[in-house]
Amino acid sequence: MKFLFEDESFSFETLRTAGFANYGGADLGEVIVTARAIPEGDEDAWLKQWEATADRVAKIGEKSLASGHSVSARQAFFRASNYYRTAEFFKRANPVNDADVARLSGRSTQTFIQAARLLETPFEIVEIPYENTTLPGYLFLADHSGEPKPTIIYNNGFDSTQEESYVAIGAAALSRGYNVLAFDGPGQGAAIRESKLTFRHDWEAVITPVIDFALTRPEVAPDKIALFGYSLGSYLVARAAAFDHRPAAIILDDGILDFHAAFEHMLPPYLVSWIHAQKDDEADSVLRMIMALKTGPRWAMQNGMWTFGTTSPSEFVRKSKLYTLAGIAGDITAATLVLDAENDQFLKGQPQAIHAALKSAKQLVTLTEAEGAGEHCHMGAMFRAHQTIFDWLDETLAGL
Repeated sequence: MKFLFEDESFSFETLRTAGFANYGGADLGEVIVTARAIPEGDEDAWLKQWEATADRVAKIGEKSLASGHSVSARQAFFRASNYYRTAEFFKRANPVNDADVARLSGRSTQTFIQAARLLETPFEIVEIPYENTTLPGYLFLADHSGEPKPTIIYNNGFDSTQEESYVAIGAAALSRGYNVLAFDGPGQGAAIRESKLTFRHDWEAVITPVIDFALTRPEVAPDKIALFGYSLGSYLVARAAAFDHRPAAIILDDGILDFHAAFEHMLPPYLVSWIHAQKDDEADSVLRMIMALKTGPRWAMQNGMWTFGTTSPSEFVRKSKLYTLAGIAGDITAATLVLDAENDQFLKGQPQAIHAALKSAKQLVTLTEAEGAGEHCHMGAMFRAHQTIFDWLDETLAGL
């Protein structure tokens, strides 16, 4: 699905940003006029224009807040947060020391918190104990009753942040009476930007303390916890659920059995063989030529080196081989919804692979291009995706 750009990465990320309009994360007119000012593939213009829009919308929020218009302020701050996240997206050449990354991610967080504090339902900033530190989190409660409710734990993916949680699943969950606990794990959001924690394949070491924290809250029904994995997050929550059997349900959006398969589809076979043989000088030379020519591979390799803690593209691709559920998917006991996107450009075939490997109660649902839901994680079709997710989850938890 082409959306405002011919460049595949620009098109998808713009659709992602616009698709959150359902829950107040964007306004279509703002997206169109911003995109119109960005030349194809121009990453500098991408940052400049999205930041300008974010700044303008944030000022609307500040003005509305100062005048006592809390709903208007909340709406503007949610949109600004999404636009700041979008502006920062392609800045991956040297994110550790990049002032743009620090500024834009900081503004995305700041405006998100400003918005969330204006919600009509309770919102808290939380710290989740993890090894010798903490993970940053947000807790959204369905109401003020204090009664235990079914709770979704939102798990980011390869590039998402906990600020995306509200539009990706939170608003839909709250409207249906679910709490949501979101967090940035290693390799994600503030955990990589501020604490320098990189991804780990043994995600049970992350989810187990997150569930432990959730169970300290009286508002969380202990027998009705669901894990929601967003993009790469679907591998992460499935991996965790193979070892920690406390979740009643898991939602894989979209399903992944083997993350490394994405690179085998993206790269020529000879290049993959060089990487596996550790011929890194030759492989990196070719990879960097590909990166120079194409936005998508450049971004994926740069983001991967940063978040996986590697120093070369070849090392990152090789490290991704650890991210497989082969041999352990059958240990998952939670009821599982596997979502599939008909035209997924990243992980085609992976939902079918994980679904086949599961032994627990399971359902595979393919959302299609014909209904506008065929893109990765069903960007641009959030209502359709959430209808599928929550109809299944309501019935699954009721069956318990």
